[in-house]
Amino acid sequence: MEIVRLGQGVDQNKAFHPDAIARTLTAVTLFRDQISSKGVEKIRFCATSATRDATNRNLFIDGVRDILGVEVEVIPGEEEAALSFMGATKELDQSNGPFLVVDIGGGSTEFVYGDKKVISAKSVNIGCVRMSERHLNTQPPTMAQISEAIVDIDIAITQAASVVPITTAKTLVAVAGTATTVAAAALNLPEYDRHIIHLSKISAQAVHKVAGSFQSMSRDEISSLGYMHPGRVDVITAGALVLSRIMAATGASEFVASESDILDGMAWSLIS
Repeated sequence: MEIVRLGQGVDQNKAFHPDAIARTLTAVTLFRDQISSKGVEKIRFCATSATRDATNRNLFIDGVRDILGVEVEVIPGEEEAALSFMGATKELDQSNGPFLVVDIGGGSTEFVYGDKKVISAKSVNIGCVRMSERHLNTQPPTMAQISEAIVDIDIAITQAASVVPITTAKTLVAVAGTATTVAAAALNLPEYDRHIIHLSKISAQAVHKVAGSFQSMSRDEISSLGYMHPGRVDVITAGALVLSRIMAATGASEFVASESDILDGMAWSLIS
């Protein structure tokens, strides 16, 4: 897994930044070498929020085709949500449903409600990169920046709640790097350990505390945390705030942190 920040600048410019394209295609080249060494027979390459919004998306799509020889699927938010749900819940005890799966990405956040299968889903544009660039562009952020971000986030959550029953799930599952990093912080891990994080239960109180802690830290302090991926340093404050507001809106007492997400859903979709 590589964090390439493909969504850099997309919210503001509606186009991919050349540096983001370069980072991404470099990672795809590394993946090509891994893929060829494993004798892979099927490849599914999905692109999500940033690619949906970028007017110059062909730079990315053509680059991937040249490297891997496959077509990039620019999937709608609802399919992104369904794949995340499949990945997050496939191996959970189904008696713990219905589930609300929340996937905080770079550009968007998906809310998916279901019980064995998706019942309703909504994708809203409150990803950690988007919120960082739009509001929390200093570290630590100012109270005014935080307040503006909260208004933006809460409006989007309300939009999601008009489609998805976000307060009625038996289990809230949060996937992707923001959620697992918040879990690592709440668990006070000296370094990132996916095996400890996976299926850990993190209280709402702990989420609010971690979000507040990131808001008070300098960039160097965040960077020095043993569990913090370098690619997440600039966006974790916004991501944690999004998760905190989701916990408040859903009324959930805790979330289950899952290392299984959209990537696992994509793999299951190839099998089935």
